[in-house]
Amino acid sequence: MSTQGVEAKTVAVREVSATPGSKYLRCCDREVHYMERGRPDAPTVMMVHGLARTGRDFDELAAALSDTYRVICPDMIGRGLSQWSPKPEEEYRFDFYARLVAVLADQLSIVSMRWVGTSMGGLIGIWGGGASALKGRISHLVVNDVSPIVAPSEALERIVSYLSKPPEFDTVTEFEGYLRLVYKPYGQQSDLFWRTMAETSARRLPNGKITNHYHPEIVKQFSADPDLVRLWDAYKSLSMPTLVFRGMESDVMPREAAQAMTECGPRARLIEIPGCGHAPTLNTPEQIDLVRRLFAQPST
Repeated sequence: MSTQGVEAKTVAVREVSATPGSKYLRCCDREVHYMERGRPDAPTVMMVHGLARTGRDFDELAAALSDTYRVICPDMIGRGLSQWSPKPEEEYRFDFYARLVAVLADQLSIVSMRWVGTSMGGLIGIWGGGASALKGRISHLVVNDVSPIVAPSEALERIVSYLSKPPEFDTVTEFEGYLRLVYKPYGQQSDLFWRTMAETSARRLPNGKITNHYHPEIVKQFSADPDLVRLWDAYKSLSMPTLVFRGMESDVMPREAAQAMTECGPRARLIEIPGCGHAPTLNTPEQIDLVRRLFAQPST
């Protein structure tokens, strides 16, 4: 399928004008927090974030699509305002995440959904769409800067190194500076983007310090999750309209792996973002329009 370069711009598509609802539900015996926008009777878009991120990463994309869709942005357990798992080896895994979303969808009376997944969220969509409780329920798939082929060891080591022992800061401003450094591969973003990211990613510790809003045990996924080696088979079983974004400087998604996703399974359309590493933020007019156009296609 076609490969295009899309310019990464710093200006968000528009103000986040669609009023979001912050909500909680009990799923698989864990409390899950999610943001909801749009009409309850509209077609659903499920947006699932990266490994150490939260559903708030999709604020701009969710607001843009809420004129047409009901948009659900959950925090996976262990992140954001969702519950931390007391069984990290069993529950910080793709199959459990997919079951969690399936139960969430059931409680919200969602039968079918379009899916946007960044990094880990993309892999959950692939796994869920091909081999789990979500099979047959994902009608369209957007995979953002991740491949079902296991990432290079250097990239995994980099990710694990900064996730395992989250640093502590005296102020949110210092924490924001840290996020700007760690997530520099996102490319050039506005000051508002970084401030919002800091405020939605921070939690205060008992000692008064600020640190990341995730459970450090989430890294056990890399050693405990047997689904990792079966992701490629899951991808090859998919047939829905699929769009893959890749940052041209990404070390998590080699270009060869991205190209392979265009040649089998759903034969995804590949879009590469210049000046961006891991991962595109999906908040520019061009990127949002590409998602909107994919979602307008007939499902298979």
